[in-house]
Amino acid sequence: MAKRLMPTLNRVLIEKITAPAKTNAGILLPEKSSKLNSGKVVAVGPGLHDKAGNLIPTAVKEGDTVLLPEYGGTQVKLGEKEFHLYRDEDILGTLHD
Repeated sequence: MAKRLMPTLNRVLIEKITAPAKTNAGILLPEKSSKLNSGKVVAVGPGLHDKAGNLIPTAVKEGDTVLLPEYGGTQVKLGEKEFHLYRDEDILGTLHD
């Protein structure tokens, strides 16, 4: 049975991007260079309500590539894949080509 997690409030579900362990030519890369603090947004919550009751939507949308803090987030395992849950305000920015 496939599970789909829908984040609540201002939380964002992210699949971290893993860097390749070796180049196309077969040269092994050091472990330090394979650590990236970026990920792809898989799902977003609806947002938070302010004191007046107005909805403040999340700043990112599904499919965005984002820059993540070095520490934080909650690790979630769904099936064989690992994801991370972050609050919207914890995401440092979006990455564009």
